[in-house]
Amino acid sequence: MGQAFLASYLIGLREGLEATLVVSILVAYLVKSGRRRQLLPLWGGVAAAVGLSVLFGALLTYTETSLLADYRSRELFEAIASVLAVVLVTWMIFWMRRTARRLKGDLTGKLEAAIGVGVLAVAGIAFVSVIREGLETALLFYAAAQGATSTSTPLVAISLGILTSILIGFGLYAGAIRVNLQKFFTVSGVLLVFVAAGILKYGVHDFQEAGVLPGLDVIAFDISGVLDPNSWYGAAIAGMFNITAAPTVLEMVAYFAYLVPVLCAFLWPSRPAPASRTGAAPGSSTTSENSQHVPA
Repeated sequence: MGQAFLASYLIGLREGLEATLVVSILVAYLVKSGRRRQLLPLWGGVAAAVGLSVLFGALLTYTETSLLADYRSRELFEAIASVLAVVLVTWMIFWMRRTARRLKGDLTGKLEAAIGVGVLAVAGIAFVSVIREGLETALLFYAAAQGATSTSTPLVAISLGILTSILIGFGLYAGAIRVNLQKFFTVSGVLLVFVAAGILKYGVHDFQEAGVLPGLDVIAFDISGVLDPNSWYGAAIAGMFNITAAPTVLEMVAYFAYLVPVLCAFLWPSRPAPASRTGAAPGSSTTSENSQHVPA
């Protein structure tokens, strides 16, 4: 198993499923409201978002490999990308936690308004709804794949994750499968917090390699005799959580300074939303309903 396989797969699965659910909600609304002719601009917006996301990922790789000549600049670029990825993944998991209850109503309301404007507005709604997930996926993948020993392994992993998310999304849309999405996003959110902590740890190491931060030679511990990076379990742990055999003190400080408060905040029970005086809005659904099949 490649060093970044699990992290890349999780990123593809989580981000891909979010994008798939968004598209499923939009498609289901158009089909059930008898507006199938609006599907073409909607898919056009989705395709444009996917294309731009792929281009963004390619630009990140091209910048590192071709535009940055010296070692220090490459390390600094990777460090900055890692920090940005951590900020994005943190915002994303809390955003989904906060808006999951009203996601369907918000999306269909915006789409209804866009239909009245024209086909370009419909394409724009689809583009904006998907591009956020696409750019996050590209940046997270770039940051998570930095420690991989092979460039093809994380690419295969994220592709499998996205393919899995598409199959799950199609099954939910068709009613063939039922998945508790609330639990899925909670579990995957916890795992992504660990992934983000590992990415931050890797970013701190890059800052140290670039000479921006001190302490590159101050090792916190050395468990290389126990955690063999060439073993399957060592590669799995390093790929998923970026736990290395001999990290620096500053790396571990950054790792736990991020992991503990963010994980506690994410798992802290949220306050129940106040009941609406007028009842649920048309097309909205409760958390339990969203956790089973969003497009219904």
